[in-house]
Amino acid sequence: MSDVEIFSIGDELLRGIVQDSNSHWMARRIAARGAALTRVIVMPDDPEVAGEELRLAVERGPALILTQGGLGPTDDDRTREAIAIGTRHPLEPNAGAESIVARRYAELAAAGHVADATLHEARLRMSRLPRGARPLDNQIGAAPAVVLELERTTIVALPGVPPELQWIWDNSLAPELDRILGPGGFAEITVTLDLRDESAIADMLRDLQSHHPEVYVKSRAKGFEAGEEVRVTLTAAEENDAAAQRLVDAAFAELGARLERMGIVVVA
Repeated sequence: MSDVEIFSIGDELLRGIVQDSNSHWMARRIAARGAALTRVIVMPDDPEVAGEELRLAVERGPALILTQGGLGPTDDDRTREAIAIGTRHPLEPNAGAESIVARRYAELAAAGHVADATLHEARLRMSRLPRGARPLDNQIGAAPAVVLELERTTIVALPGVPPELQWIWDNSLAPELDRILGPGGFAEITVTLDLRDESAIADMLRDLQSHHPEVYVKSRAKGFEAGEEVRVTLTAAEENDAAAQRLVDAAFAELGARLERMGIVVVA
């Protein structure tokens, strides 16, 4: 199973101005590929701080490091610089990235979304990538995504605007994910119990987890005053969906038998 780390970069995240919905969105899709998301770290726009965290991550050697945010044209968009610091791959003009930026601003100008297509300094900064990096097309925004392959790890830098990130993930990044992580497999079953006290099933779930170590077992409660509901979710990642489903089905069958013996009703 391949390890993945996410680095969410932006002062707006740390100040509570913007919620990090991108990491949640990516986490589900990483799991669906049978990979293991091992870290989600939120960092400021300071390239020295982010660069040091990226350097440490590269030393850990996950298959994939995903960054999101900080690829735009403004002075606080410094993720490319952070990657350059963390990997010692200096920034330099990239013809492929410049071509993407030029095409996008021509399209945006033709559609009346921007005043003109001039490649002034703020726009050109989006085309300077770490040495050896490749750009990925972005047909929603203007900033290309960035792929930098290292010895053990691939770093992929994505824009922070959700529609841009999601389009890139599903389109220009998809072949890279196939190469790095493979298609993988994932299965999930969630049940809702007629139960208010989550602690009543804690020991049982711990024992269930020990019998099915390949399955992630997680209970979630609404709270004592929010209604009589506790949810239990079983998930598994494997080489393909069928293999993952077999693991989850086996754990689910044992969960049902245990709940029945305890007199706990599954309501949904």
